[in-house]
Amino acid sequence: MNNTEKKLLKEGKLLLLVEEFHSIQGEGFNSGKAAYFIRLGGCDVKCKWCDSKESWDIKNHTLTKTDSIVANAVKHPAKAVVVTGGEPLKHNLDCLCKKLKNAGIKTYLETCGIYKISGKWDWICLSPKKNIYPLPGLFGIINELKIIICDKSDFKWAEENAKRVNKNCKLYLQPEWTNKNKTLPLIIDYILKNPKWEISLQIHKYLNIQ
Repeated sequence: MNNTEKKLLKEGKLLLLVEEFHSIQGEGFNSGKAAYFIRLGGCDVKCKWCDSKESWDIKNHTLTKTDSIVANAVKHPAKAVVVTGGEPLKHNLDCLCKKLKNAGIKTYLETCGIYKISGKWDWICLSPKKNIYPLPGLFGIINELKIIICDKSDFKWAEENAKRVNKNCKLYLQPEWTNKNKTLPLIIDYILKNPKWEISLQIHKYLNIQ
């Protein structure tokens, strides 16, 4: 990466793009809705059960003009873009969000919350991970808290995070996909006893779509 590219990357005019595609949102509050997905490269959290491990190493991804990404998003009928990763907030997302909003597209962010927010968002989903705790300032502005459940200890983690969110934040428990047959019954039982929580099921995987 040359100095010019580094400058444009820092300004958010270039992004390390992993993939972009038009599909159905499969998780959380917006499940079942059409959206254009932008997956950006780089992640320092590196969960062992991550289903997009190919996104971790920034050296594996293409520097792409933000204008080109926005132009591709505009071609599709869904007027909502989900920015995910990796960890998308490793990037400066101010330019991307501004251009998307100028094109009449709503902006949705999925983050683990370990970096400062950039960009203007219509919806923020925070999915905190135990190995790197999220920045405390995020909890007051998120719309959705999504906790991945791998075993019983994660329910305690879920409640610790739920105490910090704003009163309008939606709360979701999502089974880790490879262990879902074990954890889903635990989640159902937990929600029946704690109805402030809802289930997120990764319906795109059940539908066998991207």
